Amino acid sequence: MANKKNLLLLLERPGEPVFTPKGKNNTVFQIPSRFLEERYQSIGSEIQSRFGEEGDVTVQVRDSGIPDITIPAQLEKQENFSLFMPRHQKLAAALTDVFMKAKDIEQLQSYAVYARDRVNAQMFNYSLSVAILHRPDTKDLDLPLFVETFPSKFIDSRSFGRAREEANVVRQGMRRPIIIPRDYTASDLDPEHRLWYFREDLGINIHHWHWHLIYPSESSDINIVRKDRRGELFYYMHQQIMARYTAERSCNNLPRVKPLNSLRDPIPEGYFPKLDSLIASRSWPARQDNSVLKNINRTLDQINLDIPTMERWRARFLEAIQQGFYIDPRGQRFPLDEVTGIDHLGNMLDASSLSPNPDYYGNYHNMGHTILSFVHDPDHRHLESFSTIGDSATSMRDPVFYRLHQDVDDLFNEHKIRLPPYTAQQLTFPGIQVTAVGIQLENGRTNQFHTFWQQSDVNMSKGMDFLPRGDVFARFTHLQHIPFTINIQVNNDSGAQRFGMVRLFMAPKFDDRGQQMLFRDQRRLMIEMDKFVANLRPGQNTLRRRSAESTITVPFDRTFRNLDSPAGTTDAQFNYCGCGWPNHMLIPKGTTQGYRMEYFVMVSNYELDRINQDLGGICSDAASFCGIRDRLYPDKRAMGFPFDRLARQGADTLASFMTPNMRVQEVTIIHNDRVAGPTGQ
Repeated sequence: MANKKNLLLLLERPGEPVFTPKGKNNTVFQIPSRFLEERYQSIGSEIQSRFGEEGDVTVQVRDSGIPDITIPAQLEKQENFSLFMPRHQKLAAALTDVFMKAKDIEQLQSYAVYARDRVNAQMFNYSLSVAILHRPDTKDLDLPLFVETFPSKFIDSRSFGRAREEANVVRQGMRRPIIIPRDYTASDLDPEHRLWYFREDLGINIHHWHWHLIYPSESSDINIVRKDRRGELFYYMHQQIMARYTAERSCNNLPRVKPLNSLRDPIPEGYFPKLDSLIASRSWPARQDNSVLKNINRTLDQINLDIPTMERWRARFLEAIQQGFYIDPRGQRFPLDEVTGIDHLGNMLDASSLSPNPDYYGNYHNMGHTILSFVHDPDHRHLESFSTIGDSATSMRDPVFYRLHQDVDDLFNEHKIRLPPYTAQQLTFPGIQVTAVGIQLENGRTNQFHTFWQQSDVNMSKGMDFLPRGDVFARFTHLQHIPFTINIQVNNDSGAQRFGMVRLFMAPKFDDRGQQMLFRDQRRLMIEMDKFVANLRPGQNTLRRRSAESTITVPFDRTFRNLDSPAGTTDAQFNYCGCGWPNHMLIPKGTTQGYRMEYFVMVSNYELDRINQDLGGICSDAASFCGIRDRLYPDKRAMGFPFDRLARQGADTLASFMTPNMRVQEVTIIHNDRVAGPTGQ
């Protein structure tokens, strides 16, 4: 029987042939001679013998037949790969289908080994990862960190020369981490560069890539695409990104993001990524300041897209919201109601196999990324590939990502403001009062958050092809906060035990002019911090929740491995399912003087919120942003409740919006401009 963990080795060193040693144990795949690429078949026995001698562990691969990879092989091996491009989506879906249809682990391994050196490496990594996450016999496997297998999507291109030198000259165990500059993509002459720590953060970009990995757009198996409330989750996850980004801009004295609601105006923000693609052997293209979008006509990429088409898709989407219904291909009308309307709209804007009418409503979100990514070479005359905005693993690095998604969020908001406001009765939990809220830091401070810079290491060895084996580390500087505990006092005078859903949010208190925000503005800037179920006994209850327990984040060690972990600790203890906001970015940066925000707590009636299923489940660490694998979304309420709609009449401010089961505590975020080492000292 094949060991399914060996499938993960096929994701390592993607530019090397499949028969070279892989993993910590120098595992070598002994493959049938006809599985070798044509250029190696004449010397197959010599190659396999030579590399077999270098390996410490040998895996015999059974010949399970030649899988049909004619369609996925149409993508050149050296091309960049993007989930936003329809052609690439179809080719990747075809390869995923090959892996999904394998009857057992042994056949899956055989198919994967055969395909690995014959298809695009980035597409192979994506398709095999999707299959591993969705097959019943592999879904318990933990995927390697994407930054480890494709470090060139995250690391300054100049660092790879130093990494090669370190690996070739210095013995294993004596190698020093390669220091990645803090802010290498621009200077302070560019105001947008103040947000380098957010846009170029490793964990944030991995989260965005992983979200699109577990929510693919296309597959012959509709169940891979049709996940509970997929469209609504697309809306909410990106809405939360925009709320958080807006707070970061305010902390850095920058105005709110201007939505990209006109595709004909110049784009003031340029971006020069300073990244090289090791697989494609090309530099990522830059975008000059004040670039102007043009119609795309790229034969190789099978894209012929003009700006009027994009504008027509956007207008039709907005028309559906204004009319309160969408139409299917037969012209039938379907209402955009309070419960499922946002889900349908999400599936329309982020077009997938679930889109109710893709020919009419188009694919505005994905094609928005695509048309922006080819602004430097719209007709392929310079033979350039797409820029970072065109790749889900790198798109959040680019300032224009946030302009596009501000427009997307504004469109969704047009639907939300048409829904009836929640009544006081819908918001109240009879018999339950939140009487006090306090934040306690580990350093003893109260009602403050403290942020600072921290250095952490990432092992690049799984993605460094044709280098000596052994660890090669890159050292990043990123934002971090002092851990804290939320203490909540809840009085239950109902006379019986109750269960409550505790909903925690935080938002800026003041607008750009220094005025206290009105509810209509503040609600869209509410950052979800956590959500959990609490048992409320009659009388006074004290609820305590640690920052590390947040249901929007994945643990710190999911992004940066703990290099000081005890000997014998397995990878599985540090590998989670991957999707989720990085815990080190839970708190906005703040300012040295202190940035004032309002921390909101609501306890809602869990009997009205609950979904009849087990509370646990695989991949439940960051359920608020990513859902739970193989389960329904664990909250019956609309995502973002109670801030997803306008307030009832008379509730113009957060204070007037409150009901007894809510409480607000003003907090201050203080940033200390110090740099802590990899151990946090």
